[in-house]
Amino acid sequence: MQTFLVQVSPRGHRTESLCILMNKSGISIVLLPGMDGSGTLFADFIAALGAEFDPIVVAYPPDKLLNYAALEEVARSHLPLGKPFVILGESFSGPIAISLAASNPDGLIGLVLSCTFARNPHSIFSPFKSIVNLLPVREKLLNLMWPLFFGRYASSQSRTLLRQALATVSPEVIRIRLTSVLEVDYSAQLKKVSIPLLYLRATDDYVVFPNASKYIKQLVPTLTQVDIKGPHLLLQAVPTAAAMAVRQFVSSNLASGDNSVI
Repeated sequence: MQTFLVQVSPRGHRTESLCILMNKSGISIVLLPGMDGSGTLFADFIAALGAEFDPIVVAYPPDKLLNYAALEEVARSHLPLGKPFVILGESFSGPIAISLAASNPDGLIGLVLSCTFARNPHSIFSPFKSIVNLLPVREKLLNLMWPLFFGRYASSQSRTLLRQALATVSPEVIRIRLTSVLEVDYSAQLKKVSIPLLYLRATDDYVVFPNASKYIKQLVPTLTQVDIKGPHLLLQAVPTAAAMAVRQFVSSNLASGDNSVI
């Protein structure tokens, strides 16, 4: 297992370790949500992170038909100024997080990708983009997504939370986000990411398969991957384990271990 000290800036502007900086002022973590875009599903994960992090939850407009490029600008407007921060992109928001990191915004010190992808994770479905507009949403979509997103970790509470999150988004917005996933390829942006990168992979993910994280590692061989026992909505189902991995990543020692399971 490789261990090394994380520096505040990969570009050499400052040489203090993150652990010292965290003790001084804390670190912001910008949380980019999944397909629902509401950000409401981060509550338990934020609680598990602890007081040393200043969470910034990005919520996407629930009634505007925005593609990945437009949503990136929404997220960019939430980036903090004058303090170090980490970007975390969950599921649908992975490409947005990657593109933001590739642009090297001032203060960014780390990128976390949770159960996500740099390009369409299911290329087999690309030819069927035209039928996305025919897909049912709301309750029928919930019936499909709930078991896929939570698997054996599903509960009545998780179903309620997911229903509430989806209820805030118009059906047209869900459809354009699904279409965006089928069209996305941010490989070029990913190659430009030079800061430390953590990939959280759920062992029971039935939405984003292991080939997605393998592809990301091909483009960024230095990434740290942590496998956590849990479903696709990892931050919601096992927030404590996910938060622990993030805290370790943003501490003085960045541990790399692709085969580790928490």
